[in-house]
Amino acid sequence: MEALLEMACLGLEGATDSPSPNTDIPHSSDPLWLLGRRYTISQELEKIRRDVTSIIWLTYRKGFIPIGDEDGLTSDRGWGCMLRCGQMVLAQALVKVHMAASWIWTPETRDPIYLKILHKFEERKQSPYSIHQIALMGASEGKEVGQWFGPNTVAQVLKKLVVYDNWSSLSIHVALDNTVVKDDIRKLCTANHIDEWKPLLLIIPLRLGLNEINPIYVNGLKLCFQLPQSLGVIGGKPNQALYLIGCVGEEILYLDPHTTQKAGYIENKLTSDQRDIDATYHCKFASRIPILAMDPSVAVCFLCHTKSEFDDLCLNLESGVMKEGQPLFEMCEERPLHWGPNNGDLEQQLGAKALNDFDELDRQFDDSDEEFEIL
Repeated sequence: MEALLEMACLGLEGATDSPSPNTDIPHSSDPLWLLGRRYTISQELEKIRRDVTSIIWLTYRKGFIPIGDEDGLTSDRGWGCMLRCGQMVLAQALVKVHMAASWIWTPETRDPIYLKILHKFEERKQSPYSIHQIALMGASEGKEVGQWFGPNTVAQVLKKLVVYDNWSSLSIHVALDNTVVKDDIRKLCTANHIDEWKPLLLIIPLRLGLNEINPIYVNGLKLCFQLPQSLGVIGGKPNQALYLIGCVGEEILYLDPHTTQKAGYIENKLTSDQRDIDATYHCKFASRIPILAMDPSVAVCFLCHTKSEFDDLCLNLESGVMKEGQPLFEMCEERPLHWGPNNGDLEQQLGAKALNDFDELDRQFDDSDEEFEIL
């Protein structure tokens, strides 16, 4: 159950399938897309690798304080990879919201906002997006600590946790039934004032086939990586959850959370130990997988910092992704009547107190947990 695929990134312990300068980026004339940005491989190889390394990389950790009581788990090895993928999407959203567009990570980086973002994911009970908080909040979605999460479950948990973190200044909307309802999102992001927009992390859980990706969805999925609002995809392959960050040709680029690293704290990054811990949050090289080798259970993610970015996303989806022979999902202006009231987003509109004041939505996604084996 705890057999581990280990990777060698930034000098960490690893195994045979480690990404390297010879395997991370193909020699291709096709454009490479990375989180909504287009690159020419022959001219921008080092820039691609620099931008991959700048993405915050969340992996298995060991030796952290127990989750729950003193007898709780002290490692997420073997069960936490989907939780780590959810963390990576959220961390990238926070970087995009709070850091300059030109920001890149280097081993010398000590930007206080960057450090603040990392602190929110450290293995501490008080960190709002720690493995502890995600695992414990999973109980509200029917998941015990140490139990596998599917893409929808981790999205629902992050949606609940973000309510408690005012600094993040983020709204999370999880689409229901493969449908994006524009009116629900506008109400969520302008709840405090009609002329103000709270940045949106939009997560759309999808199933793109029964046991494998249906080729009819491939072009639509690739188009999602090309949109400037792209935050990648929470997904994986049949044996593991992965953070899918881009595409080139018929291959997907991803970051793999299946490396077990020691827990530690970055603090203000003043000591050599703290600098070493910071380096464990960054992977030198991406890995690749054929798009048809992916597991069909995914969650497509977008960030809309402003209302105009959301409107632009809707326009691009409707003129591109939705024009494919078989659209990945549907978009509509208003909530279908048979869905009932939107209590899920009211929780975020009214704040953390609402988590106890409103009932959960009865409708649930098919999380397809069984489609991912626990490593």
